[in-house]
Amino acid sequence: MSTIWKPSVTVAAVVEAQGRFLVVEEQTPDGIRLNQPAGHLDPGETPLQGAAREALEETARVFTPTALLGVYLVRTQPLLRDQAVTYLRFAFVGSVGEPEPGRALDDGILRTLWLSADELRSRAAEHRSPLVMKCIDDYLAGQRFPLSVVYTHASVTE
Repeated sequence: MSTIWKPSVTVAAVVEAQGRFLVVEEQTPDGIRLNQPAGHLDPGETPLQGAAREALEETARVFTPTALLGVYLVRTQPLLRDQAVTYLRFAFVGSVGEPEPGRALDDGILRTLWLSADELRSRAAEHRSPLVMKCIDDYLAGQRFPLSVVYTHASVTE
């Protein structure tokens, strides 16, 4: 193979409170979609830092990770682009505080919602990727791993 395969590394926050999950409604090239607070890992940050940053940017809430939910690989074919994209997602379980007053949501984020698993399942056609429901199902199945399984060498953050 002559080309280098480079999956896009993403991080996601899975937050549940009283049977409802925190999701964002976002404008994408494929239209309005539902997703966990998630995004690309930035240079110089750990996956934990990235998940906390993305959650804050997309929900205006501080996210405190408590466990790794899982590591997921998916290849998606966006509706309006020619090339499929492969994503490697680190999904973390945790909690959020109240929204920070005056903090704007990231560009493209229309609003945050708290939806039950059944509500999310009924809106599967609106999901940004198949990982949205997979993460919810894994959460409901009790899947959790200690945060210590995600190691970042100091060379990344120096």
